[in-house]
Amino acid sequence: MGKKAKSNQPSTTMTDVEWVIMNVVWEHEPCAAGTVQEALAESYAWAYSTVKTTMDRMVTKGLLTRKSIRNLNLFSSAISPDNAKRGELKRVLSRAFNGALTPMLQFIVDEEELTAEEIQQLRKIIKRADRKPE
Repeated sequence: MGKKAKSNQPSTTMTDVEWVIMNVVWEHEPCAAGTVQEALAESYAWAYSTVKTTMDRMVTKGLLTRKSIRNLNLFSSAISPDNAKRGELKRVLSRAFNGALTPMLQFIVDEEELTAEEIQQLRKIIKRADRKPE
C-alpha cells in the first residue's frame, strides 16, 4: 500500500451486523443495548436479545467496551470510525487486489461511472497528496 497506517490502534474486522450496530453506538455512545435496538427497529426486526448478544460478543472482540452502572450496561466504542474503515479497506485490498492500492483505484475508475464532480474531488486529493512531504 505504500504508506503506513496513521494509527497505532489495532484494526479489527467487523461483520455486516457489527457495522450496523457500531454505527449506532458511534452516534449515541455511551448507550444501552436497548437504545441500539430501538434505533434499528425501523430498519431491522432484531430482537433485543439478538442485539445484546451481538454487543456482548463485540466487547469480547475488543470492538466495544462495557461499563455497568447498577443494573444498566452502557456500551462505548473501543475502535474509531477511521480505524474501522482502515481495517475494512486493508481486508478488501488484501483479498481482492493482493494488497495493492493502485490496481484497486484503477478498478474503481474503470468500473464506476464517476461524475465530473467525483473526478474533480479525486484530482484535489491527489494534488494534496503530492504536496505532502515524504
